[in-house]
Amino acid sequence: MTTLNTLLAETGWIVADGATGTNYFKQGLETGYPPELWNVEKPDEVAALHSAFIDAGSQLILTNSFGGTHHRLRLHDAQDRVGELNLAAARLARKAADAGQDRNGQPVLVAGSIVPTGELFAPMGALDHDAARAAFTEQAEALAEGGVDLLWVETMSSLEEVKAAIDAAAATGLEVAVCMTFDTAARSMMGITPADFACRSAEFGAACIGANCGIGPAELLHSVREMLPVVETPVIAKGNCGIPEYVDGGIHYHGTPDLMAEYACLARDAGISIIGGCCGTTPDHVAALGTPWKDVPTPDETRPRGGAGQLGRRRRRGRD
Repeated sequence: MTTLNTLLAETGWIVADGATGTNYFKQGLETGYPPELWNVEKPDEVAALHSAFIDAGSQLILTNSFGGTHHRLRLHDAQDRVGELNLAAARLARKAADAGQDRNGQPVLVAGSIVPTGELFAPMGALDHDAARAAFTEQAEALAEGGVDLLWVETMSSLEEVKAAIDAAAATGLEVAVCMTFDTAARSMMGITPADFACRSAEFGAACIGANCGIGPAELLHSVREMLPVVETPVIAKGNCGIPEYVDGGIHYHGTPDLMAEYACLARDAGISIIGGCCGTTPDHVAALGTPWKDVPTPDETRPRGGAGQLGRRRRRGRD
C-alpha cells in the first residue's frame, strides 16, 4: 500500500490537485448550492473532475467534502446526511484514484477534505473543543470508511479548530495534513502567524503542514517559506490561481498555467514537498505545475531563493 511517506520518499515531491467548487461552476453548479450533494446527485461530474486532475499529473486528490460537517450541511437542511455524503465523496475519489493509477501507471493518494465548521470558538462564539471534535470525528470516520489514505484539514484560521480536527483524525488512525489560510500580512483571520501555526500543528500531531487558498501564489509562498525553518514535516503549498475578478457576470482568476508553473518551481526549490492549486486552478494549470519538474531529480540547491518576489512582480504586471 502506498502511503504519503513512501510516495515522497520515491519522488521527493508530489503534485496535488486543484480547485473543486470553481471547476464545478463550469460544470453547472449553481452559486450557493452545496457541492457535497453532487456526490449522490451527480457522481459522474465529481468523478470526471477527479479523473481530469489525475490525468493532468496529480498524485494526490482531495475528496468533494469541503463543507461536509453537520454545521455546514445544516445550512442546506442536510445535517443528517454527514455519513452518507462523506462516504460517497471518499468512494468516488478512491475509485477515480485507483482507475487513474491503472491508466497512468503511477500511484494516486486520496485525501479526505475537512474544513472549519463555520462557527466561532468561545468566547466569541458558542463552539467548544468537544463540540468541534465531535463534528470532525463524524466526518473523518465516514471519509476513512470510504477509503481515503489520509485526512486533509484545510482553510483553517484558528489553532483551537486545528487541534479539534487533529484530535478527531486520531480516532481513525489515519495521518493528517493541515493547512491554514493567510492574508497579505501573513496572518490568519484569527491573527496566527505561519511559524506559530506550523509549530503548534506539529505539536498536535500533524504529519504535513502548509497553507492553502489566500489571494495568490506569491503571497502563499511567502507564508509557507516561514514554516520551513521551524518544522521537520513535509510542507504543503496549495495556492489560489491568482486573484479572483468579477468579469462579464462571473468570477475569473487571472493566473495562467505559466504563472502556476513558475510558482511550482519556486516552491519546489524552496523545499516544499506537496504543491497544488486551490480556487481557480483547473486541470490545465495542474498539468503546468508538474511540467517543469520532469526529469529533475532534486531541487538545485545553488539556485537563488526568494523567488516569491519575482512571481509577485509578474502577477502585478499581468493585472496592469
